[in-house]
Amino acid sequence: MARNKRMGGAIAACIVSAALMHVAVADEVADFFKGKAVTVVVGHQAGTGFDVYSRVLIRHMGRHIPGSPDMLVQNMTGASGVVAANWLYNIAPKDGTVMGIFANTVPLEQLFGNKRAKFETAKMVWVGNMEQSVAICGVSKAAGVKTFADLQKKETAFGATGATGPLMKSALAVKNLLGAKIRIISGYKGSASVKNAMQRGEVMGVCGLHWSTIKSRWRHELQSGEFFPILQLSGEHSAELRGLAHVNDFIKNDEQRMLFNIIFGVQVLGRAYVLPPDVPKARIGALRKAFMATMADPRFLADAKKTNIDIEPLTGEVVDRMWAEYARTPKSIIAKVKQVVTPPKK
Repeated sequence: MARNKRMGGAIAACIVSAALMHVAVADEVADFFKGKAVTVVVGHQAGTGFDVYSRVLIRHMGRHIPGSPDMLVQNMTGASGVVAANWLYNIAPKDGTVMGIFANTVPLEQLFGNKRAKFETAKMVWVGNMEQSVAICGVSKAAGVKTFADLQKKETAFGATGATGPLMKSALAVKNLLGAKIRIISGYKGSASVKNAMQRGEVMGVCGLHWSTIKSRWRHELQSGEFFPILQLSGEHSAELRGLAHVNDFIKNDEQRMLFNIIFGVQVLGRAYVLPPDVPKARIGALRKAFMATMADPRFLADAKKTNIDIEPLTGEVVDRMWAEYARTPKSIIAKVKQVVTPPKK
């Protein structure tokens, strides 16, 4: 009996000790963030989906971070997000006061052997993902193309960013794998610039654009019929786009399935936020917890609805595991993907 009491007392002491340690860590995190600002570095121009999502996020996430820091957005364009990723990984403070977002093609650049990608994808620390994105190819009414089958017959000018951007890579993949007659005009800063070019008649289509971006930033053009989707590019069929052609409809064998997964399936990580390496674990945990609390916050969800953006979150731990899985893609498949999505030398 005495032994049981002693064991019970020891267990109770451990529980109390663990609880006190948890409180101490929480207080330390709160003390650190109090009076500071957390900056979200967006690797794309203002007015793009990445920018819109981030500005909704910063209006609410600070309330859920211990110490209630202010939050702000900083746009850092260049190489379709690679510049921002390099800065975040190598230069940004590694203390939890800076996190970033860039296109889901960017972490693949290191796997593809891009020497300008000065980061290690495996060491990136993911906070969470706001949306399991659906991407599309779409055209303007002026293109004279009504279906994807039409695009396989009629050459159409598509706008794109740089070589590392999703608009370029998606257009190249659709052209090289599915036989679409796409003539790519590149060099635009982002989807907002492509939209302006479409309105001027410089280009007639775009690939790799998020459906959520179209519903928010391209809503007028979508509702008026001036712009409409013709092909889904994501890993799963979207219920909203039922009946629209999907890239998976064209898969012929297992090798193509792996190719399509790394090119198009990665769209599920469409709005993922990341920290540089070496951020203290307690702050990583606090930011991940705050992120998911924000995703369930009624005020945040009302703001997202008002802004016409979709919210379908994934935890940072899940995003970490998904990128680790992509990193295990066989080198032979990586080589073929690189061949498919690399622009031809001029």
